[in-house]
Amino acid sequence: MADPIRPSDEPTLSEGSDPWSDLVLTLPIFVGYHLGVIFLPIRNAADIVTRELVALAGHNMAAYGGLTLAIGLVFVMVLGLAGRGHALRWQRFALIAAEGVLYAVAMRAVASYVVGNVTLGPPVGEHGAFAGLVMSLGAGLYEEIAFRVILFGLGLKLLHLMDPPETFAMKVLLPAGWALVTAGVFSGWHYVGALGDPFALDSFVFRWVCGLVFVVIYAFRGFAPVVWTHVLYDVWVLVL
Repeated sequence: MADPIRPSDEPTLSEGSDPWSDLVLTLPIFVGYHLGVIFLPIRNAADIVTRELVALAGHNMAAYGGLTLAIGLVFVMVLGLAGRGHALRWQRFALIAAEGVLYAVAMRAVASYVVGNVTLGPPVGEHGAFAGLVMSLGAGLYEEIAFRVILFGLGLKLLHLMDPPETFAMKVLLPAGWALVTAGVFSGWHYVGALGDPFALDSFVFRWVCGLVFVVIYAFRGFAPVVWTHVLYDVWVLVL
């Protein structure tokens, strides 16, 4: 008689976020972005990896593609050797994508309710939908690393170390206040540099609200869900 499937073998939305799961679930985004961005004259401003990979590959496109795939393959092999091959189940990717779609729709509804519908720009450059897709992957991955993991997450830990909150109110108010600050920085980021948009208050507030939603998703669901939400929302805006 076959053994019944244990509940732990079935991926659910209630599964907690951990570094291994986050790396597994964002690996396709990492590989997809780095294989696509080499064909574009631009890259995400928060991307500090592509330049190093290009240099490591000797500025050879074929070597760069092979190196990117090798990174993904090595990680999959490490998972297998560590006995965590089950983390690569397709059901987990389907669930995280579905979760991201739900959050993206909810986020747009909330932001639109606050400031109304805002047009955030056409697909990037002359490459159209392809560029929009690749840049969506890069934004979802690298902007979440920069603004949610480093600025919000590590920044909040540093604030706690500098001045540990002693009351319940401060334990709530400090993260909430820091979330507002980092969401504002995230929104302002989109108006800086050669590819930055012309500043407009309605789009700034719209992105600020989106940044707050990203913080909430990161704080309560983890890194992989917020990356997928960001990617799918940007695909919605830039491609569809």
